[in-house]
Amino acid sequence: MTTARRLTVLGAAAALAGSLVTVPAAAGSAAPARPAPAVQDSAPTATPEKTPVAVGHGGAVSSVDADASAAGIAVLEKGGNAVDAAVATAAALGVTEPYSAGIGGGGYFVSYDAKSKTIRTLDGRETAPRSAGKDLFLENGTPIPFADAVTSGLGVGTPGTPATWDTALRKWGSRSLGQVLRPARKLARDGFTVDPTFRQQTADNEARFRDFPATAGLFLPGGKLPVVGSTMKNPDLARTYGELAKRGVGALYDGAVGRDIVRTVQKPPVRTGSTRKVRPGELTAGDLRAYRALTQAPTHTRYRGLDVYGIGPSSSGGTSVAEALNILEKSDVSRLSERQYLHRYLEASRIAFADRGRWVGDPAQEDVPVKGLTSQRFADARACLIHDGKALTSPLAPGDPRHPKRCASGGKAAPTTYEGENTTHLTVADKWGNVVAYTLTIEQTGGSGIVVPHRGFLLNNELTDFSFAPADPAVHDPNLPGPGKRPRSSISPTIVLRHGRPVVALGSPGGATIITTVLQTLVNHLDRGMPLVDAIAAPRASQRNAAATELEPGLWNSPVRGQLEAIGHAFKQNPEIGAATGVQRLPDGRWLAAAEKVRRGGGSAMVVHRS
Repeated sequence: MTTARRLTVLGAAAALAGSLVTVPAAAGSAAPARPAPAVQDSAPTATPEKTPVAVGHGGAVSSVDADASAAGIAVLEKGGNAVDAAVATAAALGVTEPYSAGIGGGGYFVSYDAKSKTIRTLDGRETAPRSAGKDLFLENGTPIPFADAVTSGLGVGTPGTPATWDTALRKWGSRSLGQVLRPARKLARDGFTVDPTFRQQTADNEARFRDFPATAGLFLPGGKLPVVGSTMKNPDLARTYGELAKRGVGALYDGAVGRDIVRTVQKPPVRTGSTRKVRPGELTAGDLRAYRALTQAPTHTRYRGLDVYGIGPSSSGGTSVAEALNILEKSDVSRLSERQYLHRYLEASRIAFADRGRWVGDPAQEDVPVKGLTSQRFADARACLIHDGKALTSPLAPGDPRHPKRCASGGKAAPTTYEGENTTHLTVADKWGNVVAYTLTIEQTGGSGIVVPHRGFLLNNELTDFSFAPADPAVHDPNLPGPGKRPRSSISPTIVLRHGRPVVALGSPGGATIITTVLQTLVNHLDRGMPLVDAIAAPRASQRNAAATELEPGLWNSPVRGQLEAIGHAFKQNPEIGAATGVQRLPDGRWLAAAEKVRRGGGSAMVVHRS
């Protein structure tokens, strides 16, 4: 889970200038000869400033974590561009947010190039083993328990994050992988301060962490939960980052790090005496060698004279946000009452989720009608379902974007399948006007729960984002497992342009709630006139073609809930939805970075030169 962390100072410029250090591996190993605890009681030397909003020149970084944002700022200060800074920030999050992201996972990278005024994207989603079939999670024809799939080798997909970093830097960066990894290596070596949220996340995972010696050795120092205020170090990860810096990502996709991953997946290192059934996976060295981060066209729609760009399938984020915006296009949202606005927003989201469930999967193996899903014609045909006096009922049947017909169904209704909610997002801009919105993840809080011994990072459980079986056998499910297939995601990094120049960029963690968080934040900012930091902070509602809409307390305790219930909406409370970050280009050329004020401990917005 993305959380705020009050951590050790990177010594921003010093971190970049510092020499590469080989750190002896210690934490995360079951071998008795290795040094023991990764946590020490020494206090951090300084704490980076943490604020949810910052304005200034020279570039901006917004993430959930102060040290991660500082890593990106350090790169910008040394002349790196937004792509360089995004990778540096992501690598630091792999240290301080290890239960959310890291080189054992994947993600989606959207960037704007100021020189060409174009949007470029990378699909760095994890892939299933090439041996996987539709029955990947079936035993005797029945889906295995979800929790069993999560904590297993079976749920581990081929990691895409290292390939994403490498591809982005080679294509669009100005610094080497080794250079941008320096701040994160220093952070892993010197440590960060454990806060109550990190301790609680560890406690929530304690039972399964204890079943894997490498995981327990790293995150349960001395066999105990980490102490709030102590310094968590990860010398194994510092060493792994050092190998990537020296040998490139080939160390993972065709080298020693990769061999360790394959061994861990195929023979999960469970402690002796554990009663947990941990199924092995089928990931091979060939799967790692075959992996590629894919360059592809972004999704695009026009909204109130603006160009909204997102990530295309295998994520459903770009198409779903675009469809919902198109549905709202003909409503003057700025003039609606709160009840009217929320009603139409929820209905637009409900419809978009009905359509994504039927049509969106890995385009390499599914026929995904992206052009139709993002067209105004299709949105208009679906918008006619919305009536101000009565809520729609879920599950709602999908439409057919290939042949749009007014208010017509394109098939049988099926419920939205479950998707884990743990991810992290960062947004970066540089002094040249380049922008990056990047969301990365290992899926569940703590991923698979399995640390690769001696390597210092958790493996993902992203394959559990596949449908284990069709929600309804009569309805085609484009998200069933397949050989080398990428599971559908809801990740939604988004960049909005006006006349080819950036207006705002943002994204969020939160599983399927990512789509609704990005959508609601965009509408709050673009239509309702909220400053970006307030648009992010506003209480959220998430309707995902489900019987009940999830509400944060700010709306649950509001009179508007009763007003919406009176027209047929049903609700359940969710204490926290998403954790967005964004950047905005101000009319005078300055950058505004914005993050959460409260959610998940608050975020960290920074600029190179405050003004």
